Amino acid sequence: MSLIELEDVEKVYRMDGVEVRALRGVTMTVDPGEFVAIMGPSGSGKSTCLHILGCLDRPTAGTYRLEGVDVSTLPDAELARLRSRRLGFVFQSYNLLPRLPAVENVELPMIYAGVPDRRARALAALEAVGLRERARHLPTQLSGGEQQRVAFARALVMSPAIILADEPTGNLDSATAREIMGLVQRLSRQGMTIILVTHDAEVASYARRIIQFRDGRVVRDTTVRGGGGRPTP
Repeated sequence: MSLIELEDVEKVYRMDGVEVRALRGVTMTVDPGEFVAIMGPSGSGKSTCLHILGCLDRPTAGTYRLEGVDVSTLPDAELARLRSRRLGFVFQSYNLLPRLPAVENVELPMIYAGVPDRRARALAALEAVGLRERARHLPTQLSGGEQQRVAFARALVMSPAIILADEPTGNLDSATAREIMGLVQRLSRQGMTIILVTHDAEVASYARRIIQFRDGRVVRDTTVRGGGGRPTP
């Protein structure tokens, strides 16, 4: 069974009386352990699709099944619980709280979920991204790449089924972006399911599969030959 199934998904926004069709009949599946890059120009629908996959928005029409459950019909409280326990999010702007050290930023999802033994789990997540020795540093004391690693640790700490990353290298220089993508690729090779939105072909080249969007539709779905993507730096 596929981990993710989108079937004829539509998303329509209405702004100032104008109807905008962001997604137009998107159908796709993602299997456990896949590393998928979603590409497309601005306005193609790729970020809207990621928001629906992350249960941050609901489709106007069509079906979204996550682990076999039609999540488009779930009440808001159940969606929130699903987001906190089964999905991990990484954003372009890191979204770290500036007054909390790295380890406490990583603990935040566990606090909201009422998880015990938070410190040990947060330190283990930081170790997984190579930052345990920076656990007590504030975000302002970390480089951009280190801040994004903390964001990945925070996304991993609840052992989610899927990591959803929205332009995770957008604020980084090219060398640091390659470092972060090496981390993402290693997580993928350890069995993590990763869906990453990017406009950057070099970033997408690390994935094992590339789905291209245009005008709210999937126009190409390509598996990288050999299923490898770029080598880890």
